[in-house]
Amino acid sequence: MSETTQPKKGPIATPVRAIRQWLNSDFQREDIPDPQQLPDKVNWGRTMPFLILQLGCLAVFWVGINWTVVIAAAFLYFVRMFAITGFYHRYFSHRTFKTSRFGQFLFAVLGNSSMQRGPLWWAATHRHHHRHSDEEADVHSPVQHGFAWSHIGWLTSMKNFPTDYDSIPDLRKYPELVFLNRYDQVVPFIYGFTMLGIGALLEHFAPSLGVTMWQFFVWTFFISTTVLLHGTLFINSLAHVWGKRTYETKDDSRNSFLLSVITLGEGWHNNHHRYPHSVRQGFRAREIDITYYGLKIMSWFGLIWDLKPVPQRIKEEGQNP
Repeated sequence: MSETTQPKKGPIATPVRAIRQWLNSDFQREDIPDPQQLPDKVNWGRTMPFLILQLGCLAVFWVGINWTVVIAAAFLYFVRMFAITGFYHRYFSHRTFKTSRFGQFLFAVLGNSSMQRGPLWWAATHRHHHRHSDEEADVHSPVQHGFAWSHIGWLTSMKNFPTDYDSIPDLRKYPELVFLNRYDQVVPFIYGFTMLGIGALLEHFAPSLGVTMWQFFVWTFFISTTVLLHGTLFINSLAHVWGKRTYETKDDSRNSFLLSVITLGEGWHNNHHRYPHSVRQGFRAREIDITYYGLKIMSWFGLIWDLKPVPQRIKEEGQNP
């Protein structure tokens, strides 16, 4: 590594840098001109938020279980998964439909609450994945890097932390999206405090439900968000090693009904890699794609428009004999 790309040193550099990267995800652009020169290994400062999130799930043994909080956690999983699959993925990453500037901001905020970082980083990383799918440059390919690294290890590396703004010129022109992307911990903090507030209100005003403030918080923040994170990450890992291949693509993408249920339609991953420009990933009626159904309903109300379809020739190409 050249002298110009060395991280700044100092007695308090490590904790200060960790705090800065949590508060401002673009800080590293000032210190390291070429992030690709960084070692591709676990960075514990970068990993801490993920560890806290998942260790927080253990608090369930303290707060217990209640059907009200389970239903709330499942509902918030569904809503935020839709924001990830419908907007982080199909809108920001692939531009498979159009919406208003307010609409894209609203769903960017909702997706950001899932603790999967900002919409611009997500889109830039995913576009890079499609350009280099299962090649050496693919940062989360199980074919190249093994299952554990492709599932979550790559997220802990500082090499993969900065946002490649050059690859998303269509998105970086919106200052509100750049703000969300730069300060990508703000919305999760607000979401967490909101869950605490709702839990406190239920505990005080609806004691018959048997819900406590901390119980509601643990289930709707820690558990719901952790399950959502791993559900999404299964597409990077499992969907490239397990399932059926309807199309002969240059990568090892697979289709999986089970992953489609978990991710509201993202499990038709082989379909998606064959034709990523379609708003629909379940190309056929039997391929359940809940995200597409939700987007279609939104289009009826004029909230989104110009949904890009799957060409008939692509459907026919993948027909089983």
